[in-house]
Amino acid sequence: MFKKAFDFFIFSSLYISLCAVLMTFQTLQLTGHRQPSLNLILFIFFSTICSYNFHWYLSADATISSTRVQWTRHHKTLHLILYLVGLSGSAFYFYLLIDHWFAIIFGVFFTFLYSAPKLPQPFFKDLKKIAVGKTIFLAFVWMYVTTILPIIIEGVKWENEFFLFSVSRFFLIYSICILFDYRDREDDKRDNIRSMITYFNERGINNLFAASLMLFGVSSIALYWFSHSVFLSVIILIPGILLGFLYNYAKKNFSDYLYYFILDGLMMLSGLLMLVFRI
Repeated sequence: MFKKAFDFFIFSSLYISLCAVLMTFQTLQLTGHRQPSLNLILFIFFSTICSYNFHWYLSADATISSTRVQWTRHHKTLHLILYLVGLSGSAFYFYLLIDHWFAIIFGVFFTFLYSAPKLPQPFFKDLKKIAVGKTIFLAFVWMYVTTILPIIIEGVKWENEFFLFSVSRFFLIYSICILFDYRDREDDKRDNIRSMITYFNERGINNLFAASLMLFGVSSIALYWFSHSVFLSVIILIPGILLGFLYNYAKKNFSDYLYYFILDGLMMLSGLLMLVFRI
């Protein structure tokens, strides 16, 4: 029973949606905006449910064999239902946030483009041939939705430190995405999906990961110079430190629980720690 409940929590995308919400909370905490709009939080929650279940509904026929793919095949109808629930919820809260329609549509459009190559229409399938930067693309979408969009919607005055935090978050997510792409590189080659990871050799991938993690570290440490405490800087750094230790292990162990629970969870870990320590 526990395993079934845990699988549902992870593979239905409830977990990743809660991660997105917590990352949004962290952004607004760092801006000094302690009480985010409930409409914003629920929009991000439902839109994440919508986009991820749409993506996995289209991935039910994947040729790879994994725990998540098998779960998806057996619960394809559930993915469709959750997609429709997410679509309805995000449409409702989009209406309530209509004053910021352009900023929201910008994020929605690029979120859709990530899953679009899975659609059967030839036009969308052709996107596979030009998706060389799909990892960068996905990291940008996550950074935008959980960092820049909340700042825009909440009307927070833009400060230089927000740029640094955006860079820090982008490169943490990008480093995690590199591991996902590394795991999927053979399947991407088979499906003619182009990415930097399918082009690079082992050494090139290692160098790319190291450079990304270094940029994450530099931008995170730089936040200290904007009146943030050493303790806060360390908390923001912790996910990157753990990711560095997990890198070699994750390149050999492709467990879905490692990737979709541990690695995905690193995105929101510093936000969770900020709540625990009430920073």
